[in-house]
Amino acid sequence: MKLNRSDHRVETDQRLLILSDTKPGHVNQSIAYARHLGMAYDLVEVTFKYRFFKGLSYLADRLGIYTDWLFDAQLPTFEYAAVVSAGSGTYYANRAVSAQLGCKKIAIMLPKGYRYDFDLIVAQQHDAPPDLDNLVALPINLTYVEAKGLVQADAAHRYISIVIGGDSKRAVLDENMLRKQVEQIRAQFPAHDFWLTTSRRTSEVVENMLRTFEWSRAVYYSQEPINPIPDFLKHSDYVFITADSSSMISEAVSTGAACIEVLPLSGELHTQDKFSRLLMELTEEQCVHVFDGLCGAARHKIPVSEKLLAASKQVFGTIE
Repeated sequence: MKLNRSDHRVETDQRLLILSDTKPGHVNQSIAYARHLGMAYDLVEVTFKYRFFKGLSYLADRLGIYTDWLFDAQLPTFEYAAVVSAGSGTYYANRAVSAQLGCKKIAIMLPKGYRYDFDLIVAQQHDAPPDLDNLVALPINLTYVEAKGLVQADAAHRYISIVIGGDSKRAVLDENMLRKQVEQIRAQFPAHDFWLTTSRRTSEVVENMLRTFEWSRAVYYSQEPINPIPDFLKHSDYVFITADSSSMISEAVSTGAACIEVLPLSGELHTQDKFSRLLMELTEEQCVHVFDGLCGAARHKIPVSEKLLAASKQVFGTIE
């Protein structure tokens, strides 16, 4: 399994070893942790040798038995400050590898089923984590946002951005409902320029509807698979995001100064699932406003870097 090394935004000689289960939603959170701390990292894939070994790993963890016999990973021989990983396919290997290397062990997301005595756990509040000294809870998914200049802003113009996702397990992105929302938004900002991006989950029907509007810049993911959201957040007065992706909303409330509006898809948002709890928490913190035809002024941001640095300094002693 290939070893990938990264020195992105390095501010310290200390390195992290990130274990990957190859799921982007997991490994990207581990990488985000490294980037918030300004630490370089190496990335190694890890898999259980057999599917039933994962079940066995829960028992081995309870018994305090840590062996690389249960999983495959090509481990480098460098020195690391910590092993970092997210996802149930990595937590056992994290504990085994950190013991082998003699370094700290850090779990991203709540390692349910395994013992919680990691050196640090970075969990999400909507997972209802326990109150532990070694746990820092974030109201959002762990993400790192960096503008890359994929869209260019003119200092003489002001911008409104609209970010479109797609259908989710909890709701459908209705073409007609979205059209009405876009019309309402544009009517409230007659002097602004409008930017748009769709995502890999946006349907062809919805993209075709959006093409009936004029945009100063439109990124249709089906034809231009890039992510301009960080640039939208940097340059826009308001960013409107459809209510189907906790990742996109997490990005929006962790950087920039834009007011964030969430566009309902269908039905009632305030139910008891994780996504709705996330929205309610962010609404209470004035991080987002649920668009109801009128705009709010929700622009508070979650200081993710500050929270992680404070918690990590207790683990490492110092980050030099």
